[in-house]
Amino acid sequence: MIDKARLLAVVGEAAAMAHRQWPGAGGTVSSWDKSPGNPVCDVDLAVDRFLKRELTALLPAAGWLSEETADNAARVDRSLVWVVDPIDGTRDFLRGRTGWAVSVALVSEGRPLIGVLEAPALGKSYLALAGQGAWCGTSKLAVSGRTDLHDARMPADTLAKADRVLQAVAKPNSIALRVAKVAAGEADLIAAMRWGYEWDIAAAMLIAREAGARVTDVLGQTLRYNKRDPRSFGLLVATPGIHAAAVEHFADRARAKRGDALPGDAQTGPAAGSPQPKGR
Repeated sequence: MIDKARLLAVVGEAAAMAHRQWPGAGGTVSSWDKSPGNPVCDVDLAVDRFLKRELTALLPAAGWLSEETADNAARVDRSLVWVVDPIDGTRDFLRGRTGWAVSVALVSEGRPLIGVLEAPALGKSYLALAGQGAWCGTSKLAVSGRTDLHDARMPADTLAKADRVLQAVAKPNSIALRVAKVAAGEADLIAAMRWGYEWDIAAAMLIAREAGARVTDVLGQTLRYNKRDPRSFGLLVATPGIHAAAVEHFADRARAKRGDALPGDAQTGPAAGSPQPKGR
């Protein structure tokens, strides 16, 4: 159906394009806020344009959903859709830090088929194929297999008082790379209790799932992709042995935060074109 080698080459070139302009490698970028606390830069837009052109040429039948492209509702009628974040972790990118990645997923009927993450500042490339496994470079990925929530490793700058049963490990700004740490056995879980977008997680979710993780929203419900409103509330990725305990651990706070953030079902929240606050 798709030329995998060409796909990897396209995403690799997009990552190299971003890396050449990354301040951490001596590049200079122009940045501004799309909304308060929501930065974007000229490299985000250039990478987005490149990926849209090349991926559309690779698979013309697929729709398009990207953080940096105005949404077109016609995508929901496509059986295939590219779900893209040209730079996930823009804050780290702008600060010259390494915790950013180019994220590309191909979604079919609401489920990711292929997930690619390129993190050139870390020298890491991740790939997952539905039903076939996940890799970082040539190494096949597998979760840690942890079965006890106590002292489980979670990427975090600091832990809330309620989470001090856990152990904080290094947290990249990119949520996709945090998920990849679980897939690689470098962390045991990641939990997010906020509204997030499909482009943040589609590729990473497949990578984690194919590495053996349980992947749901923070209340343990199934995640779907290419929804009319491309948002969901909360995210939980964990080794199978602690997933149920993690749902129980976070559930009350997640319900309270969801009520505070926006009422209603996650699939019928604000229109896709509304301001998009997120942690970058």
